[in-house]
Amino acid sequence: MDKIVIHGGTPLRGEIRVLGAKNAALPTQCAALIADSPTTLRHLPQLSDVQTMNRLLCGLGCEVTGERTLIIDPTGVAKGSLEASYELVKTMRASVTVMGPLLARYGRARVSLPGGCAIGARPIDQHLRGLEALGAEVTLSHGYVETRAPSGRLTGARFKFDLVTVGGTQNVMMAAALARGSTRLENVAREPEVVELALVLNKMGARIRGAGTPVIEVEGVDSLSGIDHAILPDRIEAGTFMVAAAVTRGDVLLRDAPLDHMHSVIESLESAGVICEPTPEGVRVIGPDELKPFHVTTRPHPGFPTDMQAQMTVLAILARGRSTVTETIFENRFMHVPELCRLGADIRVSGNTAEVHGGTPLSGTIVMATDLRASASLVIAGLVADGVTEIRRVYHLDRGYETIERRLRPLGARIERVTGAPS
Repeated sequence: MDKIVIHGGTPLRGEIRVLGAKNAALPTQCAALIADSPTTLRHLPQLSDVQTMNRLLCGLGCEVTGERTLIIDPTGVAKGSLEASYELVKTMRASVTVMGPLLARYGRARVSLPGGCAIGARPIDQHLRGLEALGAEVTLSHGYVETRAPSGRLTGARFKFDLVTVGGTQNVMMAAALARGSTRLENVAREPEVVELALVLNKMGARIRGAGTPVIEVEGVDSLSGIDHAILPDRIEAGTFMVAAAVTRGDVLLRDAPLDHMHSVIESLESAGVICEPTPEGVRVIGPDELKPFHVTTRPHPGFPTDMQAQMTVLAILARGRSTVTETIFENRFMHVPELCRLGADIRVSGNTAEVHGGTPLSGTIVMATDLRASASLVIAGLVADGVTEIRRVYHLDRGYETIERRLRPLGARIERVTGAPS
């Protein structure tokens, strides 16, 4: 088991390049299943989640080669079992996104139920209701979801999601791409990763309109072909590094930061007194001598992203005064709060709101990562804490940040990974 050790107190200065987006890479890897020829994906981040998806695709019969540039050949899938096993799905919920493309292309799929999650139940009922609207028969048996298109092909339909779901939108949109006739999906997710997936599918030959708006319309086609595509930069990684620069009173240029997808994050940072200066290369972030308190509420895109909530909580800790952080997307997403309090933070959670009384100095100690974004918040806190912070269970961190310790060191961070640490 690895751990991250940080000696805090050093401002971050220099430049860092934002890598490809995990939340865009995973559904795009799934989309390769729906094509009748190989797909090449470029600029993929080297993350454990990406590797898990590769193993899942290989288990389905794909041939996957490469690392930062992947070539996914789906031509052997028809010979496989069309099953996503529990052993893989349990480690990464995005695995259920293979259901839509498998059902669309091969008329059936068997995918393990993902079970619970550290940040909430996150059920897949909206995925299944959307697929049923397209004509799929859905049965639950022995912990698996089995879906089948009775006539071998789905049929276009009108479907309105009861609540906004990114994964559900992506799954049903992929299924509709090969359905017979027209599909209208309402109350869909508008996240940039949904727009990216629609772009990928359209490059393959799909006919999708409206991605990025509340309504997506799909005209089904008979087949899709593999493409060559570069994954867009990761807005959450960019936001994480922006907060790190801000709290350390640093001065960092983030190259390739996708500013068009980050308006709510930038507005929240600027409300706290952080200077966010767009440049031709990306964005320059300068941390002020004193941060101002602020209030933020997570919302579906274009609102403030839930995946930045934990990081902004650290920003609030460093702002003198009272800030509030309200979480409306997931329950149980304040699991990082007790660990931040171990570092000296004054945070009180009531319902879905964390009240942060900022201005209290942090001091290093041993903390435990509970999920991906919680682990990022602990790294940020460790960068400003007095003394040494030791973060355990950093396998969570590796799911969404590529070798973060190596990338922060050139900015001046005193951070290292230690292998063989206790769990």
